[in-house]
Amino acid sequence: MGITAKELAKRLNLSATAISMALNNKPGVSKETRQLILKEAEMAGYDFTNLSLKKNKSGEIFCIIYRAHNAILNYTPIFSELTDGIEQECRRNDYRLKTLQIYEKTDDVQKYIEDLRISGCVGIILLGTEIAAAVCKKFLQLPVPVILLDSYFDSVNCSCILINNAQGAYLATNYLIDRRGKQPGHLCSSYKIENFTERKNGFQRAIREHGMSVGKSVSHELSPSVEGAFSDMLEIIDRGDDLANCYFADNDLIAIGAMKAFKLRGYKIPEDIAIIGFDNISEGRIVDPSLTTIDIPRNFMGQTAARQLIYQLSNPVPHTIKIEVSTSIIKRFSV
Repeated sequence: MGITAKELAKRLNLSATAISMALNNKPGVSKETRQLILKEAEMAGYDFTNLSLKKNKSGEIFCIIYRAHNAILNYTPIFSELTDGIEQECRRNDYRLKTLQIYEKTDDVQKYIEDLRISGCVGIILLGTEIAAAVCKKFLQLPVPVILLDSYFDSVNCSCILINNAQGAYLATNYLIDRRGKQPGHLCSSYKIENFTERKNGFQRAIREHGMSVGKSVSHELSPSVEGAFSDMLEIIDRGDDLANCYFADNDLIAIGAMKAFKLRGYKIPEDIAIIGFDNISEGRIVDPSLTTIDIPRNFMGQTAARQLIYQLSNPVPHTIKIEVSTSIIKRFSV
């Protein structure tokens, strides 16, 4: 069995980055160092197959699922649809897909990044729903194209594919106002991510466009899970806080949890309180009443991310892009 890139780095007392640059014919190392690395690699039986694969429109694309607090990504079905779309597009273009999960609280992120430098990775789709801008920048130091999926940062120069969160929340809030004729409240997540910030912006824009004051909208912070939102909403009701006539919820899990709490305390949905969610999860169809929500074409998002990455592998682009995928409203019986 031949030597690995990691072993080669240790033998020559060089960094993994230098080894990767030399083996992949990338700039960043001197001519002498490159020749030394290639000579030693050949003598030690290094497998150059991966390098030829990269040149021949093949190789491994990594889908990295980054988990920070795991409050959002713990609902697996949503993100399996994204990865299914990625896998379909990779298979169609003869790329192998590897899925890697990184947990911020327990894993050494920097070590994972260094290992990626010397792996067969040719490109990365980074599922960044819970990621911070500073962590995203670390992945961008890798010598392969990176597509950020389900997140966006003004401070990060990276191509990204994401939901048009503001548009979805705007549609939902407009629908509530049209149907109820009252100022909607907001059931917002106690965990703050960029997606929820954008949804809040869309909610507030719809409020203002109807001549209402954002400051008069009732807002409750709830945990972004069914049981968490149920417990939080019960506490709010029992405390005697003001309640709105209708609510936009940051996601379906919050909406379903809040509905359970309202019903337990004797409120009728939608007669007394109407609720609209966001995500169109399968549970929304079977709760009573079924949940009006915002639908996201997640499989298409995954395909779009993979398609954009594969394009960049053969056509390096001078500028980054931001693609927002539009949403649609699913009208059921909670409004």
